[in-house]
Amino acid sequence: MDYNKSSETSQHAHAEQEPVIILGVETSCDETAASVVRDGREILSNEVASQMEIHKRFGGVVPEVASRRHVEHITIVIEEALKKANVSPDQLSAIAVTKGPGLVGALLVGVSAAKAMAYAHQIPLVGVHHIAGHIYANRLITEFQFPNVTLVVSGGHTELILMKEHGEYHILGETRDDAAGEAYDKVARALGLPYPGGPQIDRLAKEGEATIDFPRAWLEAGSYDFSFSGLKSAVLNYLNQASRRGEVIPKPDVAASFQESVVEVLVTKTVHAAQAYGAKQVLLAGGVACNSRLREEMKQACAEQGLPLVIPPAYLCTDNAAMIAAAGYIEYLKGNREQMDLNAHPGLMLGGT
Repeated sequence: MDYNKSSETSQHAHAEQEPVIILGVETSCDETAASVVRDGREILSNEVASQMEIHKRFGGVVPEVASRRHVEHITIVIEEALKKANVSPDQLSAIAVTKGPGLVGALLVGVSAAKAMAYAHQIPLVGVHHIAGHIYANRLITEFQFPNVTLVVSGGHTELILMKEHGEYHILGETRDDAAGEAYDKVARALGLPYPGGPQIDRLAKEGEATIDFPRAWLEAGSYDFSFSGLKSAVLNYLNQASRRGEVIPKPDVAASFQESVVEVLVTKTVHAAQAYGAKQVLLAGGVACNSRLREEMKQACAEQGLPLVIPPAYLCTDNAAMIAAAGYIEYLKGNREQMDLNAHPGLMLGGT
């Protein structure tokens, strides 16, 4: 069925008569988030309780600490989201919650809270894939055109995804080792930069020049997969050898050179995939989509090829619940519902390939 052209049209007509109001809940990692979204695109509230300062002292997210903080914040964040949206539970059409992937303990807090609320108020429950949420953050900015290609880049994910209609995901390529964001964090740590490393590398790179020839992992011809472990190792080797020789390490140049290698591969493969599959739109998603160099280079490359590009603002790139509600809206329209035995799925796969 061509959901985009047929089913969605009738469902949208119904939505115009009776607004679909969805509460989104997101606790997959270290952000406790709740949001109320109307008709899949209008954000009525978007609350996020960040744990960044807590985990900064450890140089990364500590799962047990994250889970405990979610328990402390989840009720408060949901209540605040409903209050700011001026919506009561009996006005909700559904509750959408991230069911995976993510940290199992963290996911369980959000899933348990969503199930409890859905049961208590007899509200339909919709499970959402975290990456689908990142993709649908773009629909909070503009309507989708199909087919489209999304580059998802975050601390745990680097994937190229083809969508031919709403809620249908085909993975064209993914990372074989380190995700882009993971490589950023490891290189930042080697450079003595604080957590999270991505924004620190981005800032430092602006002070330097990409003068160091770090490798680009293109893999096999025609492959849309990614690999950043070799690049990470090359940077670490460069730093170790310079240190042994007693040389002053040009940290801004290292940051700029590393970033240039990552961005060139990400942008080139995305544009090639978009051309190969006749994409009418290119979407950028995930926390690393905040990176200024990636945004700049993707805009230029897509403009040169006449490809419409959508990039969400920074607050919709990092983990939030508005994106979960937006993705949940599509699942709700398709009639997908979860039962009270819904569990967390830390290794949940996205769609078919």
